[in-house]
Amino acid sequence: MSETTRYESPLGTRYASAAMQRLWAPPYRAGLWRRLWLALAEHQQALGLAIPDAALDDMRAHLDDADLDEVRRYESSLRHDVMAHIHHFGDQAPAARPYLHLGATSCFVTDNADLLVLRESLRVLLGRLRDVIEALGAFATQHGDLPTVAYTHFQPAQLTTVGKRAALWLQDFALDATTLLALVDSLPFRGAKGTTGTQASYLELFGGDHEKVRELDRRLSATFGFAPIPISGQTYTRKMDSWILDALGGIAQSASKFGNDLRLLQHEGEVLEPAEKKQVGSSAMPYKRNPMRAERIGSLARHVLSQQASAHHTAATQWLERTLDDSAVRRLALPESFLATDAVLVLCANVARGAEVVAPVVRRNVERLMPFMATERWLMLGVQAGGDRQTLHEVIRTHAWAVSDAVATGGPNDLIDRLAGDPAFAAVDGAALRAELDPQRYVGRAPAQVHEYLRDHVEPLLDALKPFSTTDEATVHV
Repeated sequence: MSETTRYESPLGTRYASAAMQRLWAPPYRAGLWRRLWLALAEHQQALGLAIPDAALDDMRAHLDDADLDEVRRYESSLRHDVMAHIHHFGDQAPAARPYLHLGATSCFVTDNADLLVLRESLRVLLGRLRDVIEALGAFATQHGDLPTVAYTHFQPAQLTTVGKRAALWLQDFALDATTLLALVDSLPFRGAKGTTGTQASYLELFGGDHEKVRELDRRLSATFGFAPIPISGQTYTRKMDSWILDALGGIAQSASKFGNDLRLLQHEGEVLEPAEKKQVGSSAMPYKRNPMRAERIGSLARHVLSQQASAHHTAATQWLERTLDDSAVRRLALPESFLATDAVLVLCANVARGAEVVAPVVRRNVERLMPFMATERWLMLGVQAGGDRQTLHEVIRTHAWAVSDAVATGGPNDLIDRLAGDPAFAAVDGAALRAELDPQRYVGRAPAQVHEYLRDHVEPLLDALKPFSTTDEATVHV
């Protein structure tokens, strides 16, 4: 079949970064398998097995030159991917052929390589999260004092600040970063466990010496920067995949919330996602500026969330020491989840860095609603001036509802004028009423909360994320 007539995943052609794609590509995995076979033979030799140096030298000379077309030719007849790689590696490193894969089962390379790819992929995502957290932190700092209407049920509530709202987005991503940091530090290595996890083949190779078998497992794991998993069946427990995809699902949740909020705010005209100078919003409506990136965040995040169930079902349906019905689904769910999460975080960082706050619209929306926000304080002023609280409450309610109806049909918000002219508020100084319309008096500790959260929580987290910084970007596509 011609390459041009093959299906290609949009995650590879449109969305995910080159860094993430490289980790899940066949050449990288082939190189990992060969390094695993080499490490196994090196440690077996060091622990007393008669493996000649020439075999190790032959393997070292061919770690990164696997011919994947030749592997496919072997697999077409053998119907076994690992054996196809073993035969091809043996062709290239003939001195090593008798010692390749000695005592190992296929999961020695497949599962250990998966764990290596998963760990490196998590590190890429930690770099992406750092980018998002830095961008949202800068946004929150810049707009920490700007009052805006807060919403509950998407109905106007009280006031907050633009920066405080951004800090809430940031908090979700910070929780995700903390989860991923714990995952990276705690992932174990399957190591050398044998066909059903009993290490029987290695025990035979080492003449019944349990300590040498344990040492082989420890050394292999340390070579690749892991601690060995205490026990396993033929595979590492598939709950680990579920654990990882749950963490990616958490990122998808945070990103989707961020993107949905941006879409709502762009509808209100208050915050706009970045747009290119020649960007087209609609083929039929040239005037449109759609929140395409925020929508794409939600779309890709939905795909990540859908993959969680795959990992859950796989972990739940493994039989005894293993069953192969996990293989095909993991080939789809694991890379797709990481590629999509990578793309989502690239988009989130792009939007957070370039989001435009339309301050005049924010202020106009606040001013339109401020008289309603101030009614509780006006009630207190009326009581302090000698009025009856319940009577004043009814006066405010009656005027507020009438003004609300008028505003809904395009009229002005003249609530303050109505109250100032009502006999029930005759004892209240009109200037005192108007003084209660200063929005800064209604944001509470929001500006201070932003500053404290960034100082006490975000800055230490960014320090922990410094090793994972990345400048590699994916192209932002529609």
